[in-house]
Amino acid sequence: MFVLGPNRYGKAETRLVRVTKHGEAHHLKDLNVSSSLSGDMDAVHLTGDNATVLPTDTQKNTVYAFAKKHGVGASEDFALLLARHFVDTQPAVRLARVAIEEYAWERRGGHSFVRSGRETRTTVVHYDGTSQWVVSGLRDLVLLNTTDSEFWGFATDEYTTLAETRDRVLATAVNAQWRHTGSSDWDKSYERAREALIAAFAGTYSLSLQQTLYAMGSRVLTDCPEICEVRLSLPNKHHFLVDLSPFGLDNDNEVYVAADRPYGLIEGTVLRPDAPAAGPAWE
Repeated sequence: MFVLGPNRYGKAETRLVRVTKHGEAHHLKDLNVSSSLSGDMDAVHLTGDNATVLPTDTQKNTVYAFAKKHGVGASEDFALLLARHFVDTQPAVRLARVAIEEYAWERRGGHSFVRSGRETRTTVVHYDGTSQWVVSGLRDLVLLNTTDSEFWGFATDEYTTLAETRDRVLATAVNAQWRHTGSSDWDKSYERAREALIAAFAGTYSLSLQQTLYAMGSRVLTDCPEICEVRLSLPNKHHFLVDLSPFGLDNDNEVYVAADRPYGLIEGTVLRPDAPAAGPAWE
């Protein structure tokens, strides 16, 4: 006899583009929506009884129907709307998780748009019929400082070849998530958190990327009282000085080669000392 462990099922990466028309001015929302449900699902695993299973195709259809019926505002609101629907209408479902990636477009005229780079806004919500947990974030926010970054005094062993530096390029592609303590004006909160990340990166004289990570998380918590925890993953996008001496040229921190791999990966969490328990928020 074996025991069935935690499980969930759902529809991954339902692509949704919602156009809202106000006369000649059109608005665009471009989302990638993933839903997953868990609850009283033992029978389907153990005997193949599908009575408690809401088909993943139905979950996909619900995304499209809700986009038409309710429109799409902040990703967090749309995700919560879906999660509440799945739990509140399906007796067997105890917990719904909805994750959304949002791709930004810039308006260029009444109905013309241009995609805004590679940065992606992210949302993950959980709802269990009583409580909700909301985690917002972003991925691939590329930042770079051309100076005001050092790295020296680090531990060494017989395999260390890295030279100490008192002046270097510091670059990263920020992956950040932040946990809310309750409901919020999601769009305004997102903009404040994003600007806090950028301001802290730009304004910190960095002796290590770890120090910069802590400064970035602290700035988000300072500027956004509705946020209680920030998780950051910062790949160190290395820029190495090119040796121009074979050509009789000096290189006073002017010419670099950008290396894509391997790269250092710095990760950490900054949270308020009174932050409530996360529950399933980070799953």
